[in-house]
Amino acid sequence: MLRRVYGVDLGTSSVKIYSLSKNKKYMQKNMVAIRNRRQVIAVGNDAYEMYEKTPRNIQVNCPIQNGKIANISVMEVGLYSLLKKIEPYTPFGAVMYFTVPVDATAIEKRAYFTVANGSMLQNNKVLMVESPIADALAMGISPQESKGSMIVNIGAQSTELSVIAGGKVIISKSLQLGGMKMDEGIISEIRKNYNLHLGRRTAHRLKTAVGRLNTQSKEARKVVGIDSVSGLPREETVSSVVVNEGISSCVDEIAKEIKTFLERTPPQIAYQIAQEGIYLTGGSTRLPFIESYLGNDTGYSFKLSGLYEQCTIQGLEKIIQDSGLQQWASPIRQRKL
Repeated sequence: MLRRVYGVDLGTSSVKIYSLSKNKKYMQKNMVAIRNRRQVIAVGNDAYEMYEKTPRNIQVNCPIQNGKIANISVMEVGLYSLLKKIEPYTPFGAVMYFTVPVDATAIEKRAYFTVANGSMLQNNKVLMVESPIADALAMGISPQESKGSMIVNIGAQSTELSVIAGGKVIISKSLQLGGMKMDEGIISEIRKNYNLHLGRRTAHRLKTAVGRLNTQSKEARKVVGIDSVSGLPREETVSSVVVNEGISSCVDEIAKEIKTFLERTPPQIAYQIAQEGIYLTGGSTRLPFIESYLGNDTGYSFKLSGLYEQCTIQGLEKIIQDSGLQQWASPIRQRKL
């Protein structure tokens, strides 16, 4: 009764937290700025503002790589700082629901326990919810009643393809493709067409401003980058055609993987998916026309979730609030050596 309850979705781009006591969701960039590899000087949105603007002795990193915890100590600092902004720390600990990829190993799952019970955060009970299950609940899919539902979650650094049927995830695959890969595609195309090198933040802003995946839309934006020949700063007007070319190379790879994934799906379930359509969610699905672009490439219809990056945390909120959905949350304990 004295413990607080949180739902936590640790994404590569951002951390989403749901607080039961406040009945509110919070989102911050998943970045930590560290000086001289020891001193933490900024966390979350404050750290992101420093990204690509710091001297050599300050590193701004994300502790999540490809949807999984890569740096436990840095992730603990980030999570502790964000939880402290929501509510004061209590020695009674909390109940924390984490979303995890379906293909996470036992060691990778224990990393979540270590993050929630380290030097800063202690006495916390940790429960795991598979990400596709949380997405399904947020989009109104009943995992128990589903005869075959496919969910595609396109995140910042990874894309998770999952099929739910008969109350469980029967097949799943994680791809190292996402929003950051699209940004890299934009950087590559602009370097090739304009001899101009851009940073990731500038490429991301271009993607947001003029990325449409629609050849009929032609716009342009002025950007400042480094000339590849002279090495000096230069302003250039970049066409949306070039930006979309960089984005589409990544989306084409995702479409190809979806078709290969569906070929591995049992025929009866693939037929049900074709009838129902493929559910599309994740932060990188904010790109206009992405559902129609993927539909044209794969031949399947897509249903885009308007929750985007909030979809998974919305599913966690439903599980926390509804005792009838607790079956989807499984406890994890640190193994004694």
